[in-house]
Amino acid sequence: MHDELAGKSESASPLMSTYGGYTTTIVSGDGCVLVDDHGRRYLDFLGGISVVSLGHANNAIASALAEQAQTLVHVSNFFANPKALKLAEEIDLLLGGGGKVFFSNSGAEANEAAIKLARRYGARERFEIVSAVNGFHGRTLGALAATGQPAKQDPFRPLPEGFLHVPFNDLDAMREALDRPTVVAVLLEPIQAEAGIIDPLPGYLEAVAEMARDRSVLFIIDEVQTGLCRTGRWFGFEHFGLSPDIVTMAKALGNGVPIGATWAKSSVAQAFQPGDHGTTFGGGALASAAALAVLGEMKRLDLAERTASMGEYLRSALRLLPGVRALSGRGLLVGVELSEPRAQEVAKRALEAGLIVNALSADRLRLAPPLIVSTEEIDAAVTILRSVLT
Repeated sequence: MHDELAGKSESASPLMSTYGGYTTTIVSGDGCVLVDDHGRRYLDFLGGISVVSLGHANNAIASALAEQAQTLVHVSNFFANPKALKLAEEIDLLLGGGGKVFFSNSGAEANEAAIKLARRYGARERFEIVSAVNGFHGRTLGALAATGQPAKQDPFRPLPEGFLHVPFNDLDAMREALDRPTVVAVLLEPIQAEAGIIDPLPGYLEAVAEMARDRSVLFIIDEVQTGLCRTGRWFGFEHFGLSPDIVTMAKALGNGVPIGATWAKSSVAQAFQPGDHGTTFGGGALASAAALAVLGEMKRLDLAERTASMGEYLRSALRLLPGVRALSGRGLLVGVELSEPRAQEVAKRALEAGLIVNALSADRLRLAPPLIVSTEEIDAAVTILRSVLT
């Protein structure tokens, strides 16, 4: 069955053609290694797009899921469940305390909740959200409207109104946008991930935060890809000494189990009233149990510190490769800028050689391996990249 699906054309596949045709079918994984239906092994340096930070088939998470599945999988949000309550407490503590959490199922939904909360906070008089050109916040209509990428937006216009986009790292453009009396919030990634791992200029995020504070505009940070130890801190915004009003997260929170979370300071969270927002599966016992296991393992392994160290090890090796012009990102979220526009070719040849990376643009690769990656696995990956680049 797997062979048949992988070999079918898009028109013959029972799946909608939203991801293009599949050439590889993955059937199992262990740590940083994936195995296809022919028994071939791959080093996973994409991590399910920054999702499986604790590696594939993690025993602690599998045990938590199995135990919870035998106890309670789902109960409606008419009732509390202890796993969700405990998880909310843990997330709030990671963000300094004094906040409230809303659970959803994905990063797009976490950002949708943030957008709705901001608009509720603005009480209709202030409703506009400012975000950055080339930023990415999800594919549902509200999150897509906040996403500053016309190529992704154009097929679905007209989009919801009330969203402004300014160039990333342009403080004058940001200041002009935030001066509008109808603006209620600014929504930014601490590092633009899908845009090519684009770093903020020194002082940029700090200045935006100050502008927002001076104008009583909410400062929302999207940590869907950068959060939970990926950059060498628990959250990417910590590198810049920020204190956001709202923080969104997903991806690594469940290590592959679908869960998203929107945290807000209590003074902001109280804008939501019963019935203002909801989701059937948000904060379910099963996903919450997985996320609690994830956070527990991250703390046990001191994963943020480990990620910072392994990120430096990876960068030091990548800098020596032929055809590498520059590196960007932090921790184990690494952008590799090539001296020639051949990223798609490099990613394809790397896959053929047993290494999974992906091309974000014509000349940029993304590397985001599980945070448990070893130096030996980094050495093996760099060896493959060297052979492909030469």
